[in-house]
Amino acid sequence: MSRSKSEKNGNGSKCELSIWTRAITANSEWPDKEEFLDVVYWARQAIGIIVGVGWGLIPLKGFIALLLFVLVNAGVMYLYFNSFQQIDEEEYGGIWELTKEGFMTSFAGFLVTWIIIYSGLHFD
Repeated sequence: MSRSKSEKNGNGSKCELSIWTRAITANSEWPDKEEFLDVVYWARQAIGIIVGVGWGLIPLKGFIALLLFVLVNAGVMYLYFNSFQQIDEEEYGGIWELTKEGFMTSFAGFLVTWIIIYSGLHFD
């Protein structure tokens, strides 16, 4: 049985599922495109911080670390919106628009986190 965008509450009226519930539910409906773009943006920020901590702990450095970040970030988000949510990229301006949504701020968060963790653990 598939879940609909709305569920009935106790008094019979409909209430929308929260953005975060739709974000973690496969094939959710996104009537407001801005809400989905917000989910993509904030998911990317979380990926940037998590990868920054990981690369700082491992320790990865140099061009390889930067390249791996780009591949992980773009790859995870591509799988999310193409396979998990199965949205039509053309409704959002194409695959390139979704791929670059929030990327630079995610990259900045990654760099700050990576530098702080790496420097704190691997320099005297």
